[in-house]
Amino acid sequence: MLTAISADIMEKLKILSDAAKFDVACTSSGASRSGNGTDMGSAFASGICHSFTADGRCISLLKILFTNECIYDCKYCINRCTNDVERVTFTPEEVCKLTVEFYRRNYIEGLFLSSGIIESPEHTMQLLYTTLFLLRNKYHFNGYIHIKGIPGASSEVLEMIGYLCDRMSVNLELPTAEGLRAVAPNKARKNILTPMRFIQNGIKDSRMYHGNSSMKNRMYIDEQAYYEQMAEIKDSTARLSEYHRSLRVATDCGKADKLAQKSWESGLSIKRPDRYYVPAGQSTQMIIGATQENDYQLLTTTQALYQKFDLKRVFFSAYVPLNEDPLLPDLGTAPPLLREHRLYQADWLLRFYGFHAEELLSPGRPNFNVLVDPKCDWALRHLELFPVEINRASYEELLRVPGIGVKSAMRIVRARHGSVLDFDGLKKIGVVLKRAKYFITCKGKMMYSIPIEEDFLTRQLTGEDSRSNWEIEHPKTYRQLSLFEDMNMEMPPTVEDVGKSVSGQL
Repeated sequence: MLTAISADIMEKLKILSDAAKFDVACTSSGASRSGNGTDMGSAFASGICHSFTADGRCISLLKILFTNECIYDCKYCINRCTNDVERVTFTPEEVCKLTVEFYRRNYIEGLFLSSGIIESPEHTMQLLYTTLFLLRNKYHFNGYIHIKGIPGASSEVLEMIGYLCDRMSVNLELPTAEGLRAVAPNKARKNILTPMRFIQNGIKDSRMYHGNSSMKNRMYIDEQAYYEQMAEIKDSTARLSEYHRSLRVATDCGKADKLAQKSWESGLSIKRPDRYYVPAGQSTQMIIGATQENDYQLLTTTQALYQKFDLKRVFFSAYVPLNEDPLLPDLGTAPPLLREHRLYQADWLLRFYGFHAEELLSPGRPNFNVLVDPKCDWALRHLELFPVEINRASYEELLRVPGIGVKSAMRIVRARHGSVLDFDGLKKIGVVLKRAKYFITCKGKMMYSIPIEEDFLTRQLTGEDSRSNWEIEHPKTYRQLSLFEDMNMEMPPTVEDVGKSVSGQL
């Protein structure tokens, strides 16, 4: 029992942790920061919910809303202002206490903090700033923090928060301005993209200030696009100087803690030489299935976000019907989990395999075949490029073979220097041939006598994937874990459980 935390705070936690479960824009942090011997906590490259460190530890973060009160009436949101739900709000001190107490008990390694809108975006972001400032400077919490940037807040508060958090995200929500306008009448596409651009520029300036490249290395960003974005940065030193001048303007923080108030007025303790601005990058989220946008629109928007804003990740969230509205799917409609899964696979192809959205889909074929993964879907529509000869294909060509990933392609390229590969040789170096066997040759021969024909290959591939597809569409554990569920631990142990516990298997 958390005796240091009051019953009132725990009741708020139950409500606000449950309200946060529909925001999926969090994953491996990408930030690495070891303990400094003074502050409490650290941030590892995989230091976030449902991820693992290099030594195999599963680490998590406290994922909550600051408040579920909201002045907006987004049709898809359970916390829309017109819904009759119990409303509660944390104070900055309460969030700090929860984070610190849970960290001390080894429940979490960090914090994911989002919020509804109280009074105004600016007021809400000021409260979030106060929370982060107290965590870093009063409670000396050095762990991972992911915070939501709220469109409509001033650039001054976004700047100040950026030096206190590890990652910041601004949710795009939907891929088209029309879709957003229909279901979120209080939000505008321009107001969302503006803070995303501001955060991007802040990250670039900070990286250059510390002597690093202004952009992340992504396969699809060509040299021209790189220099076009580089041209936006005219003088990093001048921008930093302007930052310090702008901080003196941001004085509207009347309800903040005295310690945070002092920082707000001076702006001196925010920018530390050893800290980057949003070091883990920024991300965003799009909802899948709430409106009628197709996969092509989602994927081209995703690609544009990576290219224009250099995002760390774009997350997809299968819509769970929560509200009755003629513009939304009916209550009880199953969330499109398999479609979400295919979009994540396609996102991976964009980021690491050199694919472009226009190669995977088109206006004439705007949706993925959910029965096969996107790379297989692409290969089936481009059979003229197959089979690929393993001993002659380039690294880039190998990456486009279904079933061959980055590691397998690198192993093949290395192994070819010493010998001519056959199928047994591929197995020995760890290449999985479940899908690849239909699209490759070794020494000019296929593994089996297989016709390179779309219908035949589609039947073979869908048959192999049918079980995993069914499990994605019918998950048994598709839910956010709760701090308040015992996961049936009150049930008596079985004989098998007793045996495993004695042998150390449980």
